Amino acid sequence: MFIRCFQISRCLADVQMYCRCKRLQRERERETGAVEMVSLMCTLQTHRDDVNCCVFSGSLLATCSADKSICVFSTGDFSEMAFSPLSGHGYGVHCCCFSPCGRYLASCSTDATTVLWDMDTGEIEAVLEHPGRSPVRVCAFSPDSSYLMSGGSDGTTALWDFTSRTLHKSGSVSDTSIVACSFTPCSQLFITGSSYGDLRLWDLNMNHLHAEKNAHDLGVSCCQFAPQTMKDADGCVQFRLASCGQDSLLKIWIVFRVSTADVKMKLAHTLTGQSAPVLSCAYSADGQMLVSGSVDKTVTVYQANEGVLLYTLNQHDRYVTACAFSPTAAIIATGSMDKTVNIWRVEDGASAHDDIASVSSNEGSSIRAHCRRMVSEWSEEDVLSWLREEGLEAVMDAFRSNNMDGEELLSLTKETLSSDLHIESLGVRSKVMKKIEELKMSSVCNGTPDEYLCPITRDIMRDPVIAADGYSYEREAIESWINTKNRTSPMTNLPLQTTLLTPNRTLKMAICRWTTNQ
Repeated sequence: MFIRCFQISRCLADVQMYCRCKRLQRERERETGAVEMVSLMCTLQTHRDDVNCCVFSGSLLATCSADKSICVFSTGDFSEMAFSPLSGHGYGVHCCCFSPCGRYLASCSTDATTVLWDMDTGEIEAVLEHPGRSPVRVCAFSPDSSYLMSGGSDGTTALWDFTSRTLHKSGSVSDTSIVACSFTPCSQLFITGSSYGDLRLWDLNMNHLHAEKNAHDLGVSCCQFAPQTMKDADGCVQFRLASCGQDSLLKIWIVFRVSTADVKMKLAHTLTGQSAPVLSCAYSADGQMLVSGSVDKTVTVYQANEGVLLYTLNQHDRYVTACAFSPTAAIIATGSMDKTVNIWRVEDGASAHDDIASVSSNEGSSIRAHCRRMVSEWSEEDVLSWLREEGLEAVMDAFRSNNMDGEELLSLTKETLSSDLHIESLGVRSKVMKKIEELKMSSVCNGTPDEYLCPITRDIMRDPVIAADGYSYEREAIESWINTKNRTSPMTNLPLQTTLLTPNRTLKMAICRWTTNQ
């Protein structure tokens, strides 16, 4: 009886403590002005593989993916633009960013290029080849639009003159990959984050000004400067910087610019709201809020100045790899390895933290399995049947007159649709290419075992081989990679000790059996 009463009293004490904590939290929210509510607006389901990045301009949202594409949406109703998806990269797209005016979009890829896109037409405006032909992991514009920075898997950093589209300066850090970067609001400095865990500050002449060694144990994953410039009592210019990494931490730093060549960093807050590596972080346009995404599948929203956790959002099914605030509206976008992008609205109102219902405004067309053969084996009639089912009757005559079979269908581009099939409408060409990309990725959606897909092409392997990194690839894809990508592993970015390729006959037999049963 005594034990029972003691347990009840402990429970009451716990409840009282919980209520007291919640009351203190509400009081703190009132003091900081952070009494808001976050609700899920819609879920975008246009990508067929991991979403790697999402970014806003004043009127557009861009997302990029391991499926090699970039999708562009209007922020008015989150409908996809007529020229979307953008297809120009040969491999997965790691990062994308808008120019400050929003007219251009830059995207970077494992194919060692940074591509500039015109957002009026969706056409490629320029292709910048990274020094050393290393896979490009990250890119960022300077706020004054003068420069575009790109960082490579081999530790190289390229600073491009955006006006002339030429290389301004380049530098490198040995034995690491550049995986994060951001410009200061004044555009005079930029920071890079590496897989080794360091944060390094540079000027526009690629002079190394400061290194924060081991800023994140096991590696940095993202960093971003707040949009505002501050000054202390002595007139010293200050910037706020957020960084996150494999150590499951989100950190807020104060960067002091004492003089032109004297820059210091000081840790202001260490935020522990997530239980696994934090993969992305982003400031709101006013610098008052900070959002982050994690391997634990959560999105956290903080009051940035004090580092107070406001919300933890749970709507993604896999790692949250990307997050961004709109510069013109109280909207957050988050991207995930579950292939979706969630759009959240931050609204004024009573503080709430209930479960949020999932809403989807983008149902997306499903791939119809009208033919049980592989697409590359389709006949001309199979292609025409597929066009009819996808609502592309307007182009059937062009396909019929050119005797397009499945293999030719998969090789089409926007350019060949215009030059060979004489399809003049940009909107129609974009729609056809979107359906073809969905078709290429349909094997993933239809339950193809991931080990049967080449990590480079994401297609079912026909001639799988084992490389020195221990992974299996399509022979033609890995041979092309080795010949053009400085002999690094597509999966680990580490040097391949040998270029010898060993046939994976066991895997090839398994793929043949599985394909036959389909």
